[in-house]
Amino acid sequence: MNAIVDTATAPTSTAEIIAHCQALFDDLNFTAARAWKNAVPGRKVVGFLPVYAPLELIHAAGCLPLGLFGGGDRMEVIHGDAYYQSYICRIPRSTVELGVTGRLDFVDGMIFPFVCDVIRNLSGMWKIMFPNVWSKFFDTPQNFDPEIGGRYYAAELQELREGLQALTGRTISDDDIRRSIALYNDNRRLVRAVYDFRARTPWKAPTSEVYLLMRAGLMMEVEEHNRLLSAYLAAAEAEDRPKRDNVRIAVYGSFCEQPPLNLIKSVEMAGCYVVEDDYALVNRFLTEDVPVEGDPIAALARAYIETSVETSCKYVPREEDKGKFHIEQVKKARAEGVIYATPSFCDPALLDRPMICRRLTEAGIPHIAFKYAENSGQMQPIREQAGTFADSLKLWS
Repeated sequence: MNAIVDTATAPTSTAEIIAHCQALFDDLNFTAARAWKNAVPGRKVVGFLPVYAPLELIHAAGCLPLGLFGGGDRMEVIHGDAYYQSYICRIPRSTVELGVTGRLDFVDGMIFPFVCDVIRNLSGMWKIMFPNVWSKFFDTPQNFDPEIGGRYYAAELQELREGLQALTGRTISDDDIRRSIALYNDNRRLVRAVYDFRARTPWKAPTSEVYLLMRAGLMMEVEEHNRLLSAYLAAAEAEDRPKRDNVRIAVYGSFCEQPPLNLIKSVEMAGCYVVEDDYALVNRFLTEDVPVEGDPIAALARAYIETSVETSCKYVPREEDKGKFHIEQVKKARAEGVIYATPSFCDPALLDRPMICRRLTEAGIPHIAFKYAENSGQMQPIREQAGTFADSLKLWS
C-alpha cells in the first residue's frame, strides 16, 4: 500500500504505473491492503461492494476503503456455489469464495450497498458467516425529493457514521468528514480529467489501462490514488502512441459485476476506442464536488440526490427521462455507437437494457448488446461481434 508513497521511487511512465495497478488487480490475497493495516497498530479495513458507498465516511473514520468486485476470472468458485443458486450473477458467489477461503480474513467491516435483492441478502449471510466482522447493509434512496429521499439518506449516512465509530472506537467529527470530502473532491476531479483525456485522445489512454487505474484506486488510500492519477495524466500526455482507425464506442450495463479484463481488451482489439463507460462507478457516482462548508452529512446527502449518475439500480420516476442521461453522455464523449454489455442474470441491467436500447434507437445511435460473466473465458465471439459492429459503423454511419 506504500508502494508509491515515496515519490523518488514512484512509477513515472504509463507502463510502470499500469504494471503497478495490474499487480494490485491480480492479487486476490490483497497483500498491499494487509501491509497498510499492519503498518500501524489499530488500523481497520472496511470492504465495500459495488455500486456506490460513501468512501468519505470510511476515510474519515481512519479506515482503508477496500473495493470488492468479486473474484474475477482468476479464481475458481467452489465453496461459493454452495451458498447461492446458479441462476444469479456470479459476483456474490465469488465474494463468498473470497471470504470462506480466508482471503478477506483481515477485513474488519463490510458495507453492502443496495443494488439488488442478491446483494441485500448477501449482507445478511455475511453476518451469519462472519459474526466477528462488522457488516452494514447500506440502503440508498429511490426517492430523489430532497425532503423525502434526502432526509432518509442523511439518516442512513448518520447511522453509517455511528457504526464506523463503534468499529474503530473513535469519534468521527464534522471536520474529519470535511477533510475527507475535500480529498475525494480532488479524486473526482482527477478521475474526470482522466476520462476527459481518454475521450479526447483514446489512443493515448486505452480503456484497459484506465480501468486498471480506477480499480487500483479502490484498493489504496485516496491520497495515493490522487498522486497516481496525476502521474498517469502527465505520462500519458507526454507519450507518443499510434492513432488507429478505430470507432468511438460507449459501453453500458457493466456497473456492478465487472467484465474480465480480457473482455475489455477484446473490444479494443476489435477496432473500438471505448470513450465512455460505466465500469466501477464508485469514484464517478457523484458528478460534481461535494460542498465542504456546513453540515457534511447534509452535503453528502444533497450531492447524492442532486448530482449522482443514472444507472440501473436507481429509479427514474418519469418514463420519458429513462435513457436521457446515457444519450447525453454518448454525445458528450462523441461516441459513434453503444455496446450494452450485461452480466448474465443481472436483473437491474437486463430490465434496463430494452428501455435504454429503445431510447438509443429513437436517438439514432447504433448499438448492440451481449451478456458476459466475470469469469467469461471465450473472448473470440465477443471480439467478432464487436469487430463486426465497428466495421458496420465505418461503412454506414
